[in-house]
Amino acid sequence: MSSANNAAIVEISQTANKFRSSIVLQYDNKYIDVKSILGLFTTLVTSSNYDLHVHGPDAEEAKKAMAEVFAKHNLHINSILD
Repeated sequence: MSSANNAAIVEISQTANKFRSSIVLQYDNKYIDVKSILGLFTTLVTSSNYDLHVHGPDAEEAKKAMAEVFAKHNLHINSILD
């Protein structure tokens, strides 16, 4: 894995941890807590089509911030507001 991928994973996790909402990345039939760096390492290596589920008190802000950080690293997500 490249250092660019490592930087993306760290920034995604750090961004997610700024919010109280639950932020979960779904691919295939697997769900990964985006606040978990370890989960992201295994997920972002094996998949390229993601659904992002966000729900909680600051969901709108979290969804926007997560979309921006994924886009910054050229990762495509489908935001799903639960």
